Amino acid sequence: MTGTTLDYHSDSISLRVVEALADATNTDAHELEPLYNVVDPEALDQLFQSGSTADVSVEFEYYGVLVEVRNDGTVTVDGRVHDNGGNTSHSR
Repeated sequence: MTGTTLDYHSDSISLRVVEALADATNTDAHELEPLYNVVDPEALDQLFQSGSTADVSVEFEYYGVLVEVRNDGTVTVDGRVHDNGGNTSHSR
């Protein structure tokens, strides 16, 4: 994917979700359907604010793709982990 660079340490969780979806679907982030058609990105960002100690996770379906966001910043798309450091691996 070209043209999109995110700083995984400072960007919002909603941007990480978009980046993970783009990676998982091999689609440019700008070509994806807007995230707000499925989930409220601002609410997602507020729920996962930096420094929050709440034990929270959210699951939702994005056009046939299962997305999970965990309180540690990990984003999982269809069982594939896209963690808060930008690494991608398979869930165990």
